[in-house]
Amino acid sequence: MKPATSGRSVYVRLVMACLRSQMQYRASFLMMAFGQFLVTGLEFAAIAALFYRFGSIHGWKIYQVAFLCGVVGSGYALAEGLCRGFDQFSAIIRRGDFDRLLLRPRSTVMQVAAFEVQLMRIGRFLQAAFVLAWALMHLHTEPCTLMVAAAMVIGTMCTFCGLFVLQATLTFFTVETPEIVNVVTYGGVETASFPLSIYPGWLRFTFTWLVPLASTAYLPARMIFRAGHATLPALFAPVFGLLFLMTSLLIWRMGERHYSSTGT
Repeated sequence: MKPATSGRSVYVRLVMACLRSQMQYRASFLMMAFGQFLVTGLEFAAIAALFYRFGSIHGWKIYQVAFLCGVVGSGYALAEGLCRGFDQFSAIIRRGDFDRLLLRPRSTVMQVAAFEVQLMRIGRFLQAAFVLAWALMHLHTEPCTLMVAAAMVIGTMCTFCGLFVLQATLTFFTVETPEIVNVVTYGGVETASFPLSIYPGWLRFTFTWLVPLASTAYLPARMIFRAGHATLPALFAPVFGLLFLMTSLLIWRMGERHYSSTGT
């Protein structure tokens, strides 16, 4: 009798099947990945032009803001590539496909996450990684700062993954994803790419206490730049991103229990 396949093995198989389907059209994949790289690169070029004209924003220099942009861009690209299934969850609900997922003896979170993994997001990730590396070289950071930067990227990725999960959870009650959620997800990328000190108080409160992007990007960066080296609080601040993701998954389970089929 063959042993039961583990959930991790099933997830890997689903992801590999998704990636193989995308690689059937390699020219399209390469063009889309390059498009992601080019568009996000032009966005950072606009930011660099802004600093070339004004020098600094609230005391933050170009390399410090580039550090923020690299962390947030890398984390978002990873989250969007891995959790694209949650972003398209409303279509799964409308077609009644979620009923089929419930019948399978595997976690619905794993199945939805593996529903679509977009490898083309590597273009955005590489652009953000280049910006982050460029900033680190000019900031003359010490090796332990690289550990903090990696923790910041992972924490930011977890925060955006949590946002995608919460966005999908709303569809249990609304069927269609409310567009206002995109203000927090896509708007959060732009907001967290700059120091939070330039924003009004209500926006700083939102992205610190409700959506902890400040804890995974802005606050650790400010600790590093003020102290001149990586500090212990800066290393552990991104943990709030993981806690946010865990909370989002708990809310997903609550929404799943209240799900009723669309009847389609």
